[in-house]
Amino acid sequence: MSKKVAVFVWNHFTNDARVLRECMALQEAGYLVDLIAIHDLKQPDLPYFEQRTTRFSVRRVRADQAKWADFLLNGIGRIKQNKMLLLAFSMLFLLLLLFFPLIMLVIGAMIAIYPLPKVQTLIRRSMIFSRMVAYGLRNKYDVYHANDLNTLPQAILCAKLFHREKLIYDSHEIQTSRTGYNNPMYGICERFFLRFTDVCIHENHTRAAYIQDRYHFYPKVVHNYPTRQFPEQNKDIDLHQMLQIPTQEPILLYQGGVQVGRGLDKLIQAVPMFQKGVVVMIGDGRIKVELEQQVRQAGLEQKIRFLPKVPLQDLLHYTKNAYLGFQLLNNVCFNHYSASSNKLFEYVMSGVPVIGSDFPEIRRIVTGEEVGLVVDSHDPNAIAAAVNELLTNPALRERYSQNCYRAREIYNWEREKVPFLKIYDGLKG
Repeated sequence: MSKKVAVFVWNHFTNDARVLRECMALQEAGYLVDLIAIHDLKQPDLPYFEQRTTRFSVRRVRADQAKWADFLLNGIGRIKQNKMLLLAFSMLFLLLLLFFPLIMLVIGAMIAIYPLPKVQTLIRRSMIFSRMVAYGLRNKYDVYHANDLNTLPQAILCAKLFHREKLIYDSHEIQTSRTGYNNPMYGICERFFLRFTDVCIHENHTRAAYIQDRYHFYPKVVHNYPTRQFPEQNKDIDLHQMLQIPTQEPILLYQGGVQVGRGLDKLIQAVPMFQKGVVVMIGDGRIKVELEQQVRQAGLEQKIRFLPKVPLQDLLHYTKNAYLGFQLLNNVCFNHYSASSNKLFEYVMSGVPVIGSDFPEIRRIVTGEEVGLVVDSHDPNAIAAAVNELLTNPALRERYSQNCYRAREIYNWEREKVPFLKIYDGLKG
């Protein structure tokens, strides 16, 4: 009988390349995989259930509040708007307070704090949490697979409290040193939760060494390599034509999240020093509006273009149009310093040389395989110098491009899924 795997992700599972690759590898190996994600209220057409293959399904839990919470919030709003209702409610509350002081104080406290946005967010996330656990318990799974710290408690409850099954913790980030996660509680929680896991996975050996120093064990390593593809064989997307960029202007590409710490502000500052070329940024994120404003203020609208994120299956057909690609993470936390993010390998897969941050894992690929140049990603002058070196030396750029095609035969998921599946084989019995 095929073993069943429950995979948890705290996202909508629309563009999660790593988790998709792992789930597909498991179902190809004969496992039955149910992925539990979160529905997106902003995408009403996003299905709650998808049968991706005969052995792989996606189940998205509701992300809205409970009906009682909506009823309470609407009721509070109506009472506040109507003076007579407010007076009547106040008198009733004071009367009941005389006879049931403790109960009414608790109810009063709940009514007072519930309208606060942070309280509503907490309740909404608690509802998502409980729904994920409920889905995880609907079937008895042989393995529970938690992606990142925000799904590990759900997996622990299902795997260890209600069942006695195997638990894998697949951490895609350094949870204790990443942007927006500065509270020491993340480290305290991770240290406590790790004692319940059977296997811990991290993305590369720099991060694995960090975990060893912090928690005194060396996790398994599964690199974030993309599926091997040959996008240069397909000519269906022409970014020059799409964006009306003159063909003599090379496309200088950034693809990925438009977030703080990605070096995008420094890239914009470097653009006026580029000898030629148009920067194209593909992706969405919190600081996109801010960056668009920075571009307008600098008068660089013709030198920098923005595109929204594209479907995962189409991305490399955009990537292949680039003369070079940027991976300019800033050293704002150890999570960035230790990263070897997916976009680096997507550039390599597409034959696009890389201008990358001079960090250990990025340097290992970029200089080790001679597929581009590493720079001080905090320095616009250094970024511009590297770009101009490739712009003025087409032969060097072509050599790096050919090296990319060689490197993609090494850094691909077809090879990396072998150690990943060995982890699961080690859980048998």
